[in-house]
Amino acid sequence: MKKIRAAVVGYGNIGRFTVEALEAAPDFEVAGIVRRQGAKDCPKEISDYNVVSDIKELENVDVAILATPTRSCEEYANQILPLGINTVDSFDIHSAILGYHNRLDKINKATNTVSVIAAGWDPGSDSVVRTLMESLAPKGLSYTNFGPGMSMGHSVCVRSKAGVKDALSMTIPLGEGIHRRMVYVELEDGASLDEVTAAIKADPYFASDETHVFQVSSVDDVRDMGHGVHLVRKGVSGKTQNQRLSFDMSINNPALTGQVLVNVARASMRQQPGCYTMIEIPVVDYLPEDRESAIGRLV
Repeated sequence: MKKIRAAVVGYGNIGRFTVEALEAAPDFEVAGIVRRQGAKDCPKEISDYNVVSDIKELENVDVAILATPTRSCEEYANQILPLGINTVDSFDIHSAILGYHNRLDKINKATNTVSVIAAGWDPGSDSVVRTLMESLAPKGLSYTNFGPGMSMGHSVCVRSKAGVKDALSMTIPLGEGIHRRMVYVELEDGASLDEVTAAIKADPYFASDETHVFQVSSVDDVRDMGHGVHLVRKGVSGKTQNQRLSFDMSINNPALTGQVLVNVARASMRQQPGCYTMIEIPVVDYLPEDRESAIGRLV
């Protein structure tokens, strides 16, 4: 079996767990890892791989897994797709997904490539569960309750603010899809907590949620990568009321994101040129086996 050659772009928390998921996958090989600093100060665990500063330095890459901050995903995709390489990412600003999807779709079709975007666990695998639940009870309401746990996207967003040395954003579920953001910041010398707080609350990541910001001496002392979700759908099947569906999981946040990214990288090799979210792809395409084997085993 010819293995899929995947390049991991970025080597933070998500990149590290993505490499682990690739190593565990029977149908992948790591084509290389792209870091801003290339092989300089390369972490020991990836020293046996081809570590570069530009994906053009790698050979025969089938798909690039963008383990980068959300706000840089489109920039990297725009650079990589014209090389004829598929891209997948875990872009997580819900309100911006459709516009991003439509812009990339044009590039994909012009370059004969595939992109799968917004493919973490939310948005991503949770989106698939929400879609299935709504199909089972078409009339009704769905609630997505995150946490309690660390939000990687929100934490990265806070770290980008002027005066912030390190940050942790915790998501606290209040019920019925309403959340509170508890943000812990380690500040640079001379930074103002009031100014940092204002910048955080004005960002689209936080603007729709109740947000509290606290200064701590060390973010490492309070960091925990655990997270979770409780999805609920209450609605009507046909004309029958009070159908209640639920889905729960407790997870290591970056580990699950890395696994989902590998799954969609695989699926990208089975789609026609274009841009996709996870709900647009047959779920069987996320598995390494062929469809006939999956049908016999799972149906």
